[in-house]
Amino acid sequence: MITIDKILNITHDKEFREVAMELFMHQATTCAPYAEYLSLLGVDPQSIRCIEEIPFLPIELFKSHDVYCGETAPEIVFTSSNTGQTTPSRHMMASLENYRKTFTKAFESFYGNIEQWSIYGLLPNYLEREGSSLVYMVDELIRRAGSGGFYLNDYERLIKDIEHDPRPKILLGVSYALWDVAEQYAPKLKDTIIMETGGMKGRRKELSKSELHTILRNGFGVESIHSEYGMAELTSQAYSSGDGIFKTPSWMRILVRDVNDAFDHSPQGMRGGIDIIDLANLTSCAFIRTQDLGRKLNEREFALEGRIAGSDIRGCNLLVHNL
Repeated sequence: MITIDKILNITHDKEFREVAMELFMHQATTCAPYAEYLSLLGVDPQSIRCIEEIPFLPIELFKSHDVYCGETAPEIVFTSSNTGQTTPSRHMMASLENYRKTFTKAFESFYGNIEQWSIYGLLPNYLEREGSSLVYMVDELIRRAGSGGFYLNDYERLIKDIEHDPRPKILLGVSYALWDVAEQYAPKLKDTIIMETGGMKGRRKELSKSELHTILRNGFGVESIHSEYGMAELTSQAYSSGDGIFKTPSWMRILVRDVNDAFDHSPQGMRGGIDIIDLANLTSCAFIRTQDLGRKLNEREFALEGRIAGSDIRGCNLLVHNL
């Protein structure tokens, strides 16, 4: 039986692959939308011999279907943010305790004991709606740190509180809000990691990561901008300490597919669409095809390079329509 503790204690690639194949065989029959998707593809799960052969579920199906295989009703349903023009994704989670274990282990694998930090959350658009897994995560990290807090639009109080805080600090914010602070106040914050979670959410013009990070580095007076890579459909997060290079926790991997053939995975270093294996998605689907672009650098690192234009991948839309 696969448990969250077994997943979070994976230490090497062979173990990851073994658990991933076991979880695939389980979800291929117990997660109804995934099973139907495989059937439409004409894929017999028993024919899959390695993780590179696993078909990844289009992320759009989290908008239209209950992607769930828990034995009991979900404890919580997280939803994605949207502009009001799109349908939000729904991620049904059987256990909040498993989610807490996962994001805490991921955070501490990159940044050490949470209790040594003060965590400041600048996530106004997420706080203004219900169902955000990011808000839940940051709220729990703040609680475990015992220092920091959420800030909506009071940028002056945020800056003052950080400047008077003697502990090492992480300011985790949505891109447009961090840009606002950097542009309006240009605070030179000491002993502070600036971490962006991406997204202008229609509040400001879209910039490339390099352009945004240059603005934030200059505004906050730091050498690098950290980033968190996560989404409502995932249980885990990857982190970057700069230059757009992300590292995954030991139970999470990415594969990169050819943008012209959704079922052909590209060689390491080639640019393409990002497919994610998140083994902590125990009771939904651990194998997700995203609309992000990037390059796989090695088993644990990848470069994020934007979104697929038009999000139109051959072989995907027809299947999504038919499901």
